[in-house]
Amino acid sequence: MFPEHAPLDANQRAALSTVLSSLQPMQKVWLSGYLAAGATAGTSAAAAPAQSTPLTVLYGTESGNAEGLADKLTKTAKKKGFKAVMKNMAEIEPASLAKAENLLVIVSTWGDGEPPESAEAFYKELMTKTVDLKGLKYSVCALGDTSYDKFCETGKEMDARFETLGAERVLARVDCDVDFDDSYAAWEKEAFTILAPAAPEVAPAMMDFGAFAVGGVEYSKKNPFPSEVLESVLLNGEGSAKETVHIELSLEGSGLEYEAGDALAVVPENCAQVVADILSLTKLSGDAEVELKGGEKVSFKEALASHLDITALSRAVLKKYQAIAQSEELEKLLADDAKEALKDWMWGRQVIDALESFPAKELSEQQLVSVLRKLPPRLYSIASSPKAHPGEVHLTVAAVRYDAHERARKGVASTYIADEAKVGEKVAVYVHKNKNFRLPESGDVPVIMVGPGTGIAPFRAFIEERGELEAKGGTWLFFGDQKYTFDFLYQLELQDHLKSGALTKLDVAFSRDQPEKVYVQDKIREQAAELYTWLEKGAHFYVCGDASRMASDVHDALVEVVAEQGKKSQEEAEAYVDVLKKEKRYQRDVY
Repeated sequence: MFPEHAPLDANQRAALSTVLSSLQPMQKVWLSGYLAAGATAGTSAAAAPAQSTPLTVLYGTESGNAEGLADKLTKTAKKKGFKAVMKNMAEIEPASLAKAENLLVIVSTWGDGEPPESAEAFYKELMTKTVDLKGLKYSVCALGDTSYDKFCETGKEMDARFETLGAERVLARVDCDVDFDDSYAAWEKEAFTILAPAAPEVAPAMMDFGAFAVGGVEYSKKNPFPSEVLESVLLNGEGSAKETVHIELSLEGSGLEYEAGDALAVVPENCAQVVADILSLTKLSGDAEVELKGGEKVSFKEALASHLDITALSRAVLKKYQAIAQSEELEKLLADDAKEALKDWMWGRQVIDALESFPAKELSEQQLVSVLRKLPPRLYSIASSPKAHPGEVHLTVAAVRYDAHERARKGVASTYIADEAKVGEKVAVYVHKNKNFRLPESGDVPVIMVGPGTGIAPFRAFIEERGELEAKGGTWLFFGDQKYTFDFLYQLELQDHLKSGALTKLDVAFSRDQPEKVYVQDKIREQAAELYTWLEKGAHFYVCGDASRMASDVHDALVEVVAEQGKKSQEEAEAYVDVLKKEKRYQRDVY
């Protein structure tokens, strides 16, 4: 139970083991706090240099990563003696930062270089209004994804704007890719050193009660849980153009907990055929030993199969590869004035296409490893309520398959789930909290849900949750897909929920069943009067699904409904919808 280096003799270890094994979880939490308080009390005098150092931790989040890091940063700062407070961009205005002295910002970029939805109002005001921030010391940690052109754009813009408004940048901005742990940790460490060099470390053994977990293992991003596949079912009927899989996974023995609205992160394996194709094309040895970021040594084949992103192309990946390939053609595509040409070339292509189109004269296994980024986990909206399915978690996944540039392509995680995650197999997972996508606390509050295609996933969870709680508020679902006969996902379940009352109202749109296309936004307009009545009665409005078109079309339809039914101007309707967002009555889980 205790590590060998723990400062305890054999008798103390035996005594503590006996005591800890008899405690309930909440008793262990209390004892953790008690011990931590004692440790802190013993270092209070030493912590004095940092006690007078105020710190504001500001975050803007879309999927929850920025919020999780901000929470970690704040807790660590308090342990070091800072007077730290955490602020959500959704809940403050830029002018309030004029009163702050030290500011650490963690913000993600979403979509095509856009700020997180919850931070839109803060971002717009910061970028357009003049605020005197002289005297404020700051640094920014930007989260993003190098597969997008405008990598970390929101963080970059905010960083520049703070400086323009008079704030002093005390530490250069760090731009983090999806594998952000190491770069974030280095930024955090340096930030604390700069802001309060005398701040001591608090003894981690006393503060981290996880070290005393009785026979327990904490499953997380760094240590995902090997979850057994309980069931895998194709939801589409024969003849459908789609392939949507319902998969049920076991959480028994994991200690993982989730709420309706959360996501499950799946750590996939790359397709064996893609690995084989890369080895064949490059003539590299799959048995050669390579070193991964962090120092772990594995075979090159294992690195390609389990550790590296061997499909997604980005400008960042191509620039690294060009340093090795020295291709004149690729150099032209990477020129600053050729961004559109590069974007056109990358469309539908993957890493293997770059290796084939711009062959390097000399390329080693380790060099290719250095070019590729870590294989990122994929987040899927959870499609089950833990109250309805204790010990299980369900997903609704659309398998992505297509042909492009004379080569068959597969979505990495979606086809891994569809093809490899058979009943009885294990899939590495962990829970990703999404506090920005939650049912109202009261079951008396009505909810309106818009989820076409796999966007239905979290709403299946919401409906199950409301059913288990016997919620009295109305529950209204707008669902859409291509064809009624083949693509009505969870049709029988939804009909059962209508009978039981867990689902009050269901409107469906099947775009390919008639000459004219009909989508969920069209059904929203058809139901304008009743929908506005529900909003006026306090209903929460949710959207899940495609961000590029559906979500914006639904948003426009919502504004139109408010304008028409509320007799409001366009500006007044948009303000009404903005209030819904601020009150967390309009929430979106889009991708």
